[in-house]
Amino acid sequence: MSKTPSEADLDLIRKTVRELANRFGLEYWREHDKTGEYPWEFVNAFAAGGWLGAMIPEEYGGLGLGLTESAVMLHEIAASGAGTGGASAIHFYIFPPGPILRHGSEEMKRKYLPDVAAGKLLMAFGVTEPGAGVDTSRITTRATKVDGGWSISGQKVWITNAQNAQRILLLARTSPRDDARPLDGMTLFFTDLDREKVVIREIEKLGRSCIDSNELFIDELIATDAEVVGEVGRGFYYLLDGLNPERIVVAMEQVGLGRAALDLAVNYANTRVVFDRPIGKNQAVAHPLADSWVRLHAAEVVAMNAAALFDDEQPCGPEANAAKFLGSEAGFEACDRALQTHGGFSYSKEYHVERFWRESRLLKIAPISQEMVLNYVSTKVLGLPKSY
Repeated sequence: MSKTPSEADLDLIRKTVRELANRFGLEYWREHDKTGEYPWEFVNAFAAGGWLGAMIPEEYGGLGLGLTESAVMLHEIAASGAGTGGASAIHFYIFPPGPILRHGSEEMKRKYLPDVAAGKLLMAFGVTEPGAGVDTSRITTRATKVDGGWSISGQKVWITNAQNAQRILLLARTSPRDDARPLDGMTLFFTDLDREKVVIREIEKLGRSCIDSNELFIDELIATDAEVVGEVGRGFYYLLDGLNPERIVVAMEQVGLGRAALDLAVNYANTRVVFDRPIGKNQAVAHPLADSWVRLHAAEVVAMNAAALFDDEQPCGPEANAAKFLGSEAGFEACDRALQTHGGFSYSKEYHVERFWRESRLLKIAPISQEMVLNYVSTKVLGLPKSY
């Protein structure tokens, strides 16, 4: 039986989430973009509504919803004008706990997931390293066995939430890399982000300023045996479980962001008068905006189809990757066209489109680049030789 929710249920989620997100207007996000302050008021409002535990089962304090409902929720947050700042603030309560939910011990799930769902526990997610890039098999952060646990040392980069997180889901090598099976020998730990053992340096970046990104320098951080997620040496494969759902939701967030930009551009094109006519009367303005509407719509259809496949426990790798590719392209294009529509005023933060443009660029390179999506399609879908 299909687990896909009814359209009436999705409409209720759209309405409820949009009303909640709209309590935090464009000026709220402009100010947080300027100061870099974490949007705790926004997070707490969604925690009070139970939304942080959207995909956590009810037995662990969540709502027990599927990916389709979560994708719609995060689309509405981005489309409200919160952009990737608002979407990311909620996103990181929903997807980083996935490996714990699917592979963690019962004790771990009961101890931590209710606090995640209630907004009492903020996680960081530590995988990427400066020397490894997208080749995760070459991470050098190492966990060495000690009495009752593991001592972890190494370096991570682009780690979200580390300024405020209490715990980290951390990938480390527990055995040397084997060229024959390079993805074996990595283990996931869910442990305290102990500031006495971890130096955290925030990275200044182009957009999404209110959600911190960081470098981590780890020196003999201790994780107990009980903090190992699943089996030792199988950590990378647990991460793979979360790739498809995150790509689908990233696509929906980018579609939402593109629609927020498109709404501003359409309003401006209808009200900005040059040569005694609204600029939207010119096809050079109207046609690019219409083209973006079409592309955003198409990306949403592909993403929602992928989410339905995932919720029905069907293979969805090609669809999830296609959704991420299309959503990232369409979202950025819509933001770029909104910038162009506003002309000289596009550089003014008063009009907000410059923030959308900056934020939209991120999701063309994260959590996976467009080129890596095309690599996947080339090899896994078309059967072409591997190029990397």
